[in-house]
Amino acid sequence: MPTTLAGRHTRWWLPFLIALTLFAGPCDLALAHAIDSDAPAAYLSAAWSLEPWVLACIGASGVLYALGIVRLWRHAGVRRGITPLQAAAFVAGWLLLLLALVSPLDSLGAALFWAHMVQHELLMIVVAPLFVLGRPLAAWAWAFPLRWRQRIGRALHRPVWRVPWLLLTAPGTAWTLHAAALCLWHVPAFFDAALANEAVHTFQHLCFLFTALLFWWSLLQAATGSRQVVALVSLMTTFVYTGVLGALLTLAPTAWYPAYHTTVQAFGLSPLEDQQLGGLVMWIPAGLVYVLIGVVIGARWMDAGKPRIMRTA
Repeated sequence: MPTTLAGRHTRWWLPFLIALTLFAGPCDLALAHAIDSDAPAAYLSAAWSLEPWVLACIGASGVLYALGIVRLWRHAGVRRGITPLQAAAFVAGWLLLLLALVSPLDSLGAALFWAHMVQHELLMIVVAPLFVLGRPLAAWAWAFPLRWRQRIGRALHRPVWRVPWLLLTAPGTAWTLHAAALCLWHVPAFFDAALANEAVHTFQHLCFLFTALLFWWSLLQAATGSRQVVALVSLMTTFVYTGVLGALLTLAPTAWYPAYHTTVQAFGLSPLEDQQLGGLVMWIPAGLVYVLIGVVIGARWMDAGKPRIMRTA
């Protein structure tokens, strides 16, 4: 299974990391606006979600990454394979994954649609790209002894694994899967089903995170190679359909999700106001991230074309 991004092209995504941090500001404003001072203390001081299997998966991913990084840097040097900045990207994504799935934000999402939207956007446009930038597959491989690494490498390069992986991470496939997951799970019947059943809710989050990882993997592979146009098309079309969905949620005359009709009133919001805040989260801060990253990729594409244009002239 491929585990590398083109190392010599990784500096371009420094503005990308800055763009992702812009997502937090509008979400904080939404939080300050939405939660009324009279809201029940049970929600404001909601317990952390300590699901054993969630904690085990997140903990194992962090421990394996740390072990792999230490072994890799001890063997090849700090700047070989995975740079400190890439490792920092993974750590940031790992901490934000805890925020999304373990912190009181998870409990708040059961009562407020806009909080649920913040959680989903954190998973899809912050955690997923930071994980991809951190190159966890390479680090996890180095966490195992040499003999195990060799066996894993040989196994993952067999057609039975490699062909499906290449298919899933192809730009068209990754884009389609991510778009389908995002749009279908916002159909009211499916969204309410996730709120009513914890297993369905878990599957919803897995769909968002897994397809987002595929999407950002394919996009960053294209952007750091010679296919910036493919990356731009993938990014801008995602911006369009997520923006349309956010606008529909914001401008809809009625609330779409009956499951929130009884929970939002404790926060001084009507169901429609709660939905409008959630739509704005998807429409503006998330859309801004797509636009800024598109500007960075577009600038790289234009810079790469300058020598060719000058030679032609």
